[in-house]
Amino acid sequence: MLGLLFLCVVVIWGTTWFAIHVQVGVTVPGTAIFWRFMIASAAMGAWLYLSGRLRRVPWRTHLWLAPMGACMFSCNFLAIYRSEITLASGTVSVIFSVATLFNTLNQWLFFRLRPSVRSIAGGCIAIAGVACLTGMGGVAGISQTGAALALTGTFLFSCGNILSRRVAMAGVDLPNAVYRGMLWGCAVLAVSQVARGESLAGSTDPAWIAALLYLALPGSVVAFLAYLHLVHRIGADRAAYTTILSPVVALLISILFEGTHWTAGMTLGVGLVLAGNLVTFARIDNVRSFLQKRTQKP
Repeated sequence: MLGLLFLCVVVIWGTTWFAIHVQVGVTVPGTAIFWRFMIASAAMGAWLYLSGRLRRVPWRTHLWLAPMGACMFSCNFLAIYRSEITLASGTVSVIFSVATLFNTLNQWLFFRLRPSVRSIAGGCIAIAGVACLTGMGGVAGISQTGAALALTGTFLFSCGNILSRRVAMAGVDLPNAVYRGMLWGCAVLAVSQVARGESLAGSTDPAWIAALLYLALPGSVVAFLAYLHLVHRIGADRAAYTTILSPVVALLISILFEGTHWTAGMTLGVGLVLAGNLVTFARIDNVRSFLQKRTQKP
């Protein structure tokens, strides 16, 4: 059962990046994101209500929920969607995995939680990977504008994670916090769209609608709840391996369906980013156990 849940999270999160790619260019990003989280929040709210887990949240806590929703469910995705105009979806997914590094940095800055040596080492490796991906240091890479947008979206998502920690300190459980955060994200998007004179009307294109439903339900609700269950059953450190494996799925899809042409610099960059995440999350006791089994005589 746990193995199936783990696989579910990896596959769904790994395929959401291609679903974003399908929507890019059909409507403006704000419209696609707005409807994604309107549907997701409705489904999340219904699940909380029917399961008896819906809780009231003090209005004062919304002072934290509003910026959390803006960072996690609107502004960050505006940057991510726009980055996929110039980048392959698999490349964006790899850059997004650097959120783990931003989380470590932000926890150090705002909560004085000193990072471990492994986190620092993994972060440095991941930074080197991003440098290779963007062509820094003379290595042929990808659109630097697209990479900057992907990094901006990733950093905003990390800020949302830090704000969610503050919401949790106020006594709000994660599912209820995410539900309200999605609603706030939709409100921010609606105001932004109207202010720019852009329509909130979606597309009737079948592919766009299919991608929307996939992103809203499996991508934003099912996988999220499955991930929470994994964190509860096997711990956050082991559940975090999903962030290492899901970009691999996204990369394979990019190669198969987007005709992505990989350069040597991109291959090196992707490898370093994934290795950095592995260094950060790999449990030393698991590695030692694996090596001991490999060296034992049959």
